[in-house]
Amino acid sequence: MRLPRRRHGAGVMLAAVAVLASACGGLGATATTGSSASPVPELDPNQQVEITFESYNLATAGTWTNTINDLLAKFHQLHPNITVHAQPPQGGGSAGTNTVSSVQSQLMVGKAPDVAQLTFGDLDYAVNKLKPKALEDLFGADAVQAAFGGTHPIHERARPLAQLNGKTYGMPYVFSTPVLFYNADLFRKAGLDPDKPPTTWAEVQQDALAIKAKAGADGAYLDCLTKTSGDWCLQSLVRSAGGTVISADRKTLTFGDQPAVDAITMAQQMVSSGATPDLAQSQAMDAMGRGQLGMFLETSALQGTLQQQSAGKWELRAAAEPSYDGKQAVPTNSGSGLFIFSDDQAKQRAAWELIKFMTSDEAYTAISSKIGYLPLRTGLVDDPDGLQAWAAKNPYLKPNLAQLDRLEPWTSFPGDNYVQIRDLMMQAVENVVYQGADARSTLAGAQARAQELMPK
Repeated sequence: MRLPRRRHGAGVMLAAVAVLASACGGLGATATTGSSASPVPELDPNQQVEITFESYNLATAGTWTNTINDLLAKFHQLHPNITVHAQPPQGGGSAGTNTVSSVQSQLMVGKAPDVAQLTFGDLDYAVNKLKPKALEDLFGADAVQAAFGGTHPIHERARPLAQLNGKTYGMPYVFSTPVLFYNADLFRKAGLDPDKPPTTWAEVQQDALAIKAKAGADGAYLDCLTKTSGDWCLQSLVRSAGGTVISADRKTLTFGDQPAVDAITMAQQMVSSGATPDLAQSQAMDAMGRGQLGMFLETSALQGTLQQQSAGKWELRAAAEPSYDGKQAVPTNSGSGLFIFSDDQAKQRAAWELIKFMTSDEAYTAISSKIGYLPLRTGLVDDPDGLQAWAAKNPYLKPNLAQLDRLEPWTSFPGDNYVQIRDLMMQAVENVVYQGADARSTLAGAQARAQELMPK
């Protein structure tokens, strides 16, 4: 039996937190276009096919890589005629830009991966520039809808995340919503009730200051406010304050409007008051792992890492994303989908079999329990053969799962300059929050410069 093997490129090891933080997407109308018939034939059981699978989950050693490689070995047992060569993105860099640039550079030399994991924040550019295959065009609309279904169907809020212009270009794969992880031991030391975590940002600031004053640790860190963090969590903060970062017609940037100013001003006040430490993303992750940070707003994909770091040392808990006073928090999604780039029909069919397996009940049972991503097939949490026992023992899942029901997408910016637009926005946010710049003028200035980069 030929087991999957990894193919390494130079500089592929990414910072774990940077990879986790990356992603975004857009909820669109459910795709209905495409023939119900499949133009791509089934594989003969004796037909040997080799495909390359590129995944940023393979870029960091440990839980992520082990989980994915175990699943690929199981896939090979089910499909002995399909050999998967698994690789991380080629060339290094951050997760969001690296996945796209990796595929793009390989496309230029005719060696693109057959299946690639791309973040939702890159969807517009990926579809228009990298040209993944529309799944309905390859396998028919009925097959795509059947892949969404099954014993435990993929949640309706997740299904459209890799759709654009009425077609499905990727299967939603892994993502999370912002979760407030907290250290119950530090709550107790500060005289706070760990059974009553804060539900608003005003309460977060109050509790964070108590932790700093009485527990000898830092209060709260929001991993949403620097260029390193990416913008998926920032978009949630802005939407929760009643704003957006781009207009509904995707022509006008809005991250300098008043709701965004209000959201960023709140974060600035948390830093200036001492409730939030002035730390880089990696420093905050380290502080949380050592039990020296009270609260950490992060992707739930850090759950497995934090569980390992806290085991036997301090008590990890999780709560829903806090809200602004008088408003309901609006969670956005991080994460990625699986896209097909091969032009060969045999490889396309093998790629489709791999995608269906990696988004199956079996795969999500492993991915959710071992890594911490949301089980997009949510019925698994009530299935005794799925995640029921694990979910009962792991309360970290509950706030993340509840937020899925009111998920709004992390929106991708349009055009060739989408990365520069995102960077301008995030640099402005970082300057306001951590350097004390005026929120209104700084965000407005960045928005004006970024608008010049939008497609005309």
